[in-house]
Amino acid sequence: MRAQRGVTLIELIIAITIVAIGVTSILGALSAASSRSADAMVQQQAVSVAQAYLDEILQRWVVDPYGTPGVSGRANWDTVDAYNGLVDTGAHDQFGNAIAALAGYNVSVSVVPSTGLAGIGAVALRRIDVTVTHAPSVTVTLSGYRASY
Repeated sequence: MRAQRGVTLIELIIAITIVAIGVTSILGALSAASSRSADAMVQQQAVSVAQAYLDEILQRWVVDPYGTPGVSGRANWDTVDAYNGLVDTGAHDQFGNAIAALAGYNVSVSVVPSTGLAGIGAVALRRIDVTVTHAPSVTVTLSGYRASY
């Protein structure tokens, strides 16, 4: 009788199990990496939104040199203090228009007198905190100081 060559049913089941474990491990690692890369993109966009708001505010006066009363509407704000308490549901441009692509980002601004820097009085110095959140877990806060000179 000739010897037959091939694999037994048990050997085949063991081989399939080993391959399945390997494929499951690789797919699990790829899934975790792809979810983390999306979080990094959302985090970077939140930083960019916060930076845009902070840049806009830092271009305003601490003390209005013209002494004019504050005007309504974000496009007309000329002092840093006008931004205190600003809350935008969804990011907006400097004119107050909503940006549809950034609707998932919520922005809040806090402006407070500060004595945090030596030699500058609280009247002439403001600390600006811009906080941007994106559900479920991204929160970015950027801070800056604006002084009158």
